[in-house]
Amino acid sequence: MMVHFPIGLLLVALILELIDWKRKSTGLRDAVNILTWIGVASAAFSVTFGLLLSDSEQSEGQTFEIHRWAGFITLGLAILATISLRNANRNIYRALLFVTVFGVSFAGHYGAMITHGDDYLTSVMPSSVEPEQEQSNEDPADFVLTNNGALNPQQVQDLNVEVRTILAHNCYSCHGEAKSKGDLRLDSKDAIMKGGENGVVVVPNHPDKSEMIRRISLPKGDKEAMPTKGKRLTDREIKVLKYWVEKGALWPDGQEKSIYRVAALEPRIPALPAASGDIVLPVDRLVNAYFQKNKIAWKPAVNDRIYIRRVYLDIIGLLPPPEKVEAFVADERPDKREQLAKELLNRNDDYAQHWMSFWNDALRNDYSGTGYITGGRFDITKWLYASLEVNKPYNWFVKELISPTKESAGFIKGIKWRGTINSSQRTEMQAAQNVSQVFLGLNLKCASCHDSFVSDWKLADSYAFANIFADTLLEINRCDKPTGKIAGTKILFPELGEISVNASTEKKLRELADFLVQPKDGRLYRTAVNRIWAQLMGRGIVEPVDVMDNIPWSEDLLDWLASDFVANGYDMKKLIYTIVTSKTYQLPSSSVKEASDIMANDYKFTGMVRRRLTAEQFSDAISTAFNPMYADSAIVYKLLPQDIKTRLPFARAAFVKNDPFQTSLGRPNRETVSTSRTSQANLLQALELTNGSKFTTTLKQGSKVWKAKYPTSDSLVTALYQKALGRTPLGKELAAAKRILGPVPNEESIQDLVWAIALVPEFQLIY
Repeated sequence: MMVHFPIGLLLVALILELIDWKRKSTGLRDAVNILTWIGVASAAFSVTFGLLLSDSEQSEGQTFEIHRWAGFITLGLAILATISLRNANRNIYRALLFVTVFGVSFAGHYGAMITHGDDYLTSVMPSSVEPEQEQSNEDPADFVLTNNGALNPQQVQDLNVEVRTILAHNCYSCHGEAKSKGDLRLDSKDAIMKGGENGVVVVPNHPDKSEMIRRISLPKGDKEAMPTKGKRLTDREIKVLKYWVEKGALWPDGQEKSIYRVAALEPRIPALPAASGDIVLPVDRLVNAYFQKNKIAWKPAVNDRIYIRRVYLDIIGLLPPPEKVEAFVADERPDKREQLAKELLNRNDDYAQHWMSFWNDALRNDYSGTGYITGGRFDITKWLYASLEVNKPYNWFVKELISPTKESAGFIKGIKWRGTINSSQRTEMQAAQNVSQVFLGLNLKCASCHDSFVSDWKLADSYAFANIFADTLLEINRCDKPTGKIAGTKILFPELGEISVNASTEKKLRELADFLVQPKDGRLYRTAVNRIWAQLMGRGIVEPVDVMDNIPWSEDLLDWLASDFVANGYDMKKLIYTIVTSKTYQLPSSSVKEASDIMANDYKFTGMVRRRLTAEQFSDAISTAFNPMYADSAIVYKLLPQDIKTRLPFARAAFVKNDPFQTSLGRPNRETVSTSRTSQANLLQALELTNGSKFTTTLKQGSKVWKAKYPTSDSLVTALYQKALGRTPLGKELAAAKRILGPVPNEESIQDLVWAIALVPEFQLIY
C-alpha cells in the first residue's frame, strides 16, 4: 500500500484541480490542497519503502534503474508542487502537478515491468500473440507421457524448444537479462547450470534434487512457490520441465543454430527418376517417386470441364465463358491442355490483373488504409502492374523492390504509424522483416523484439539486417527498451556477401539486392517456387510457406523446381506453365477435415487441395456470371496505369479498394505481409452472403437485366448454369430452379435462384 498509494491521490488531485480551473469552487480547492499534501507525504514513503523492497528482492538491471530515478525525480516534483501551492502560485502549481502525475505514471510503468514483466500490458491484448511458428506441430506432452527411453534428435529439438518457451513466458521477468533476482538467470544453458546465490537449481537426471522443480511444484499459497507473481505453471508445463531434467536437462551446445533445422542455402539439382509410361515430365517423375515411396496410387486426371475452370481461375482469375468450355470439350487435339495454358498465360492484361492480388498481399501493397492519410505509406501499384504485365524476370523483380526505383520504393519504406509505436515497428525494421519473410521464407518479427523463442535468430541479427535499410546505425532495443548497444550491419546469410558498413543506404541496398538474387542463393528461389506451388495446389511443398526451414514433403521436387526456375531465366510464367501442364496438377482435388491437417507433420500429398475462391475471384465470378459487382470504373483505384484496356465490362475486384464484402471473404488489410489466406468458410462470410448490402444490391440490379433478357424459366436457368458452372443443369436441378422461379420469373425469384447457385460448393470452390 505504501509503495503505490500516491498514484491515486495525485491523479485525483489533478482531476479536481482541472475541474476547479473551470468552476472556481472553494470546496474543490480545499480538497485539492489536502490531497496534494497527503500525496507528497505518501510519495516520500513510497520512495523509502520501494528502496527497502528492492533490497529485499535484490532487483537490478536497466529497468530497475529507470524506475528508481523516476521515483526520485517524481518526489522532487511533488515537493516543488507543494511549495508552489503554499506560495499561492496556482498556475505554476497546476503545471508541476501535471508533470508530477506524469512522473508517477512513468515510474509506475517501469515498476510494473519489474514486477510483472516487460509485456505486462501487451500480454493481455488480443494482438499479443506473436506470429512465431514452431518447427513441429507435435505436442511434446505426447512423448513426455509415453517415452521412457532415449529421445531421437527431433524429440530432443522439440523438447528443448518447449522448455525454452516455458521459461521465457513464465520466468524471464524475474530471472532474465533485465532482472536477475537472487542472482539467477534462466535465459541460457550456462546461466541455468550455474544457478543463483543459493546454489544450483537444476541437477541433470535428478528432478527430485533440482530446486527449480521443487519450487514450481509447490502449492500456490507457499511462500517459496515459483513463479511468485503472475499465473502459475500448468500441470503440463511442470511435467515437461520435470521430464526435461530427468532426461539430463538437454540443451545442445556448440553451434549457435544446433537445435533448429536450417535448410541448405545453396541450390541443388536432384537426379530425375526414370520416365515410365505417361509419366514423362520432370514434375510427374519426381512426384511418382514420392508416390511409390508412400504407396500412393495415381488417380485418373480430371475431366475437361474441371480442368478448364481450374486453369482459368488459377492463371487469370476468371470463369471460362460457356462457348470456350464447349469448344474445349469438343477439341480432340492431344495437346489441347498445354495450348490452353499457353493461351491464358499470353493474356498479359488478365494475367496481371489476377496476380496483382497475390503480390499485393505479399508486398503489403494496398489502395487505402493505415499510413496513406498521413503520407507515411507509399503504394507500388503502377510498378507492380507493369512488372506483371511484361512478366519481368523474378531476379529483376526482387532487385527493384530491394534496391528500389521511385515507383517501387513503397515496399521497403514501411508504414510510418500514427502515434507511438514500438521500436520493432520502425520502418527500417519493417523492411528487414518484410524482405526476410517474403523473399527468404523466415520470420524475424519475434527476433525484432527479443531473441526468438522458437528459432535461433537473435535480436542482434535482426538489427544488423535492419541497418542495411537505415541511414544511421540503430541502437538495439530489447522489448522496446534501449540497451545502449549499437548493432552492426550484416546480411542474414553472410555466405552471400558482405555489406559495406560505411556506405550510403542506396549502396547498401544495391549490394543487398545483388547478393540476394545470385543463383547461389537457393533459398530465394526455393521460397518463390514454393509460394507459386502453394497458390496453384492449395498447399506448399513446405508449410507454412513463411517457414522455409521446415521439412518439405518432397525435397527433390522443391530443389528441381527452384533450379529449373533459375535455368529458365527466372520466368514466372514458365514456372506456372510447368506446374499446370503436369499430370500432378491434373489430379482430382482432395479435401481436409480440419484446417490444421494441412500443416500436419504426417501430411501426405495426393493432389491439389480443394480450396475456396478468393474474395477477388468470387467477386469477379459474380460479375462474369450474373451482374458486375464493381461496374463503375470510377471506383477503381485512381493510380492504375492509364493504358489498361480490359476486355471486360466490369472493374476487376483486385483493383478496387477493400470493402466489407471483400473483407468478409478473406481479403486482408495488408498492413502486414500476408502470404496465405484461409480457405475455410466462416460466420462473417455467411452473414455477408445472406444479409450484406453489397451482394444484395448486385443481385437486385442484375435480376432486372436477366428478367428482360430471358423471359422464360427454361432459358434463364440454362444460361445461368452455363455462365456460373460451365454446364447445363441436370434434370432435377432444372426442376428445382423452375420451382424457385415460378411460372413467370420475377426479379425476387431470380435473386433467390442466383443466390442459391452462388452458395453451392461447385461455384465457390476450385475442384
